[in-house]
Amino acid sequence: MRQSGVLLHITSLPTEGMFGTLGKEAYQFVDWLRKAGMSIWQVLPVGPTGYGESPYQSTCTHAGSIYMIDLDTLKKEGLLTDDADLYSNAKELNFENAKARHLRALKKSFEESYARLKDEVSQFIDAHPSLNDYSLFMAVKDYFGGKMWTEWPDIAIRMREEKAIEHYGRILGDEVNFYKYTQYLFFKQWTSLKSYANKNGISIFGDIPIYVSEDSSDTWANPEIFQLDRDRRPVKVAGVPPDYFSEDGQLWGNPLYDWKKLKKTGYAWWINRLKTTLELYDMVRVDHFIGFANYYSIRAGAPNARVGKWEKAPGKHFFSNVKRKLPELNVIAEDLGVISKRVKRLLRFCGYPGMKVLSFGFDGGQDNPHFLANITENSICYTGTHDNDTLIGWWNQLGEETKKYAKENLPERDTISDSMIEAALGSPARIAVIPMQDILKLDGSARMNTPGTVGGSNWRWRMQKGALTDELAAKYRELNEFYERI
Repeated sequence: MRQSGVLLHITSLPTEGMFGTLGKEAYQFVDWLRKAGMSIWQVLPVGPTGYGESPYQSTCTHAGSIYMIDLDTLKKEGLLTDDADLYSNAKELNFENAKARHLRALKKSFEESYARLKDEVSQFIDAHPSLNDYSLFMAVKDYFGGKMWTEWPDIAIRMREEKAIEHYGRILGDEVNFYKYTQYLFFKQWTSLKSYANKNGISIFGDIPIYVSEDSSDTWANPEIFQLDRDRRPVKVAGVPPDYFSEDGQLWGNPLYDWKKLKKTGYAWWINRLKTTLELYDMVRVDHFIGFANYYSIRAGAPNARVGKWEKAPGKHFFSNVKRKLPELNVIAEDLGVISKRVKRLLRFCGYPGMKVLSFGFDGGQDNPHFLANITENSICYTGTHDNDTLIGWWNQLGEETKKYAKENLPERDTISDSMIEAALGSPARIAVIPMQDILKLDGSARMNTPGTVGGSNWRWRMQKGALTDELAAKYRELNEFYERI
C-alpha cells in the first residue's frame, strides 16, 4: 500500500504562546491529515531534552518530555486549577520563560492532584521500571543545581552506591514523585492522542536516536554498557566525519556503546529500549542506522570530528536478536551518510526501508542514490528532513547549473516546493513524507535544525495558527488520490 505523511514535531504545533503540546492542536492536526488523504504523522524524538533543546540529546530514552504535557487538558480533567498567571502568554515566544511557566503549572498540578492519583502513578511506574532511575536522576540533578551527573559533588550518588540511592530517595521523596507523576501525565496524554490518530487511520511515525546523552539517566544507571573510564567519563565519543553538512564533521559527544558487553546480555538494554518504542509509535525511524554496522569513534576531548576511526558494530547479530524478540517492530532505517559495503549488507539482511532525500539528488549526476530515477519501492522518499533547509531556503542557495538540472528532471509546477512535493508523491517509494514547512512553502527562516550548531533558532520553529486550511487539505487529498497514496 502506498502512503504519504507529514513531518511535524509536537513542539512545532501552534499552541497559543507556548511550544506545541499534546492538546487540542495535536488532535486538530490529526483531523487535517485525514482530510488531506495522509495516513502518517512523523515526529522527532519525544524524550526530555537537555542543553540546546535537541530531541536527539535526551536525559532518558524511556521518558517523555514534560513540556509536551498539555495544561488545558489537565484543567479540563480537574488536575490543575485555572490560574492565568501561570501560563499567560506574550505574542513572541520566549522559550525559557515558557518552560518556566509550564514547570510551575505542572508543580501546581502535582501539589493539587498527586495524592488522589498516587495509586495510579505507582501502577504506571511498576509497568515502566526504568522511570524509577529517571525520576531519581532528575531529582538529584535539580538538588545539585542542574549540574551534569559526572560533576555532582557527592561521589557516592555519582557511583550509585546503594546507601546513597536510599538516602537521596528519602530526602528528595517529593521531587522524585513529581517526576513520576509528570511521566504518568505524559504517557496518559500520549496514549490518548495515539489512540485518536489510529482510529482516524493515522499511524504515528517516531524517531529514536541511536545514542544517548552523556548527561542522562541511561548513562548514569547503566555505565557498564558504555565506553567509560573509572570515573565514568567517556573515553571515546560519537560523531560523523566531514560530509555534506559540515567540513569539520559532526562531533556529537555521546558516549559510545561497549558492544561486547551488550552482546553478553543478549542486548537486554536495547531490547528494553525498543519495547518502549513499541508503546509510543506504530513505526520508528532508527536515527544513524549505519552506526549498527560501523560507528565513528572520536577521542573524548577532541576539538572536532576530523580525526576519528571507523569501528565495527554488531550488525546482523544485533538485528537477529531484535527480530526474534520484537517481531512486531516496524523499523525505518536512517541510512544517510557514509554507506559502506558493510552497511549495504546489513540493510539487505534486515530488509528495512531506507531513506531517499530529493534535495540531495541533484549533485553527482544520475548515479546519485537520491536522484529521482533511483528511488526504489522499499524506501521512504522525503523532500527534506529536519536537518535540511526548507525547499525554498535550499533553492535560493543553489547554483544556476544545479537549478537547471533540477528543473529538467522535476515536474513543471508553479513553485519549486510544488515540483519537489509532487516528485516525492509520484515516486516509486512506498511512503512519501513531506516536512510541514515545505507544504506551507516557508523560507529558510523556518528551518528546524542546522547540524553542527547548538542553540539559536534550532528546534524552535512553530507553525502559525490558521495555517492548516480546508483548501490546503483539499489540494493534498487530490494529489494523494492522483498518485494513489490513499
